[in-house]
Amino acid sequence: MTVVQTLAELVGIDSVSARSNREIISYLAARCERLGWRVRWLPYRDARGVEKINLIATTASRDATAESEVELALVGHTDIVPYDPAWVEALTLTERDGKLYGRGACDTKGFIAAALTAAETIDLSKLTRPLALVFTADEEVGCLGAKQLADERALRARYAVVGEPTGLQPIRAGKGYCLAEVTIGGSEGHSAYPALGASAIFRAARLIARIEALSEKLEVETHPAFDPPYTTINVGLINGGTAKNIIPGQCRFTLEWRPIPGQAAEHVVALIQAEVDNLRIADAELDCRIDVLRLDEAME
Repeated sequence: MTVVQTLAELVGIDSVSARSNREIISYLAARCERLGWRVRWLPYRDARGVEKINLIATTASRDATAESEVELALVGHTDIVPYDPAWVEALTLTERDGKLYGRGACDTKGFIAAALTAAETIDLSKLTRPLALVFTADEEVGCLGAKQLADERALRARYAVVGEPTGLQPIRAGKGYCLAEVTIGGSEGHSAYPALGASAIFRAARLIARIEALSEKLEVETHPAFDPPYTTINVGLINGGTAKNIIPGQCRFTLEWRPIPGQAAEHVVALIQAEVDNLRIADAELDCRIDVLRLDEAME
């Protein structure tokens, strides 16, 4: 089977993160078993109780465990992001102008197809060290499948190639990815009498202004491998208030930051908490809660 034929079959499997990935894992397991690879299923349940499965296929003559290191692991994720129902060809590999289109064709079913096709050309008897194919779940919603594998210590690999699309440029480092939801409390009242309430939106605005100033200070610490070479911060969502004439009693905003290697993911949280403490000097009643949703460290 050619790499394009394999990719067409993979694209034809609907493996959006919200669904179980059992169908695509079954396909990959069958392909690997036909090649004589040893296959291990590592199922788990996501936060909604949906079955998800990580798959490890190895050329080793024994089960790959924490005690049996493989020389090289080729790693791809099986899930895809949702697609617009109006995209009728989303699950049909389509060629246009020399390029192949379909949901997940690049990220990362193309890599998986290439790895499977390459594996079919290998003379296993000539390998002196074990090789592994690793297929994970839930990458698009937080690399949850990969984290599950790491927690289980399911495999040790001396080297790994992760098939994320990078424009065919080798990538040796990556920024972290972090999320937090900030909730600011206030006191509701009629807008005609501002002294009788406390605006959560005004409080949030003051904190956001300080976060913007923090983002500029973070530009001092750089890493030459990245563009931009510093940790970035973004306030991407904000919501508050109940009516135009009511002093808002609550405001919430979502904070995203991407730390450079060498900088702890928690560093930004500590800086923002310090700014909250500073704001309380002038506003002793300031009610602010920072709920960290995701803290993925940078890697190099």
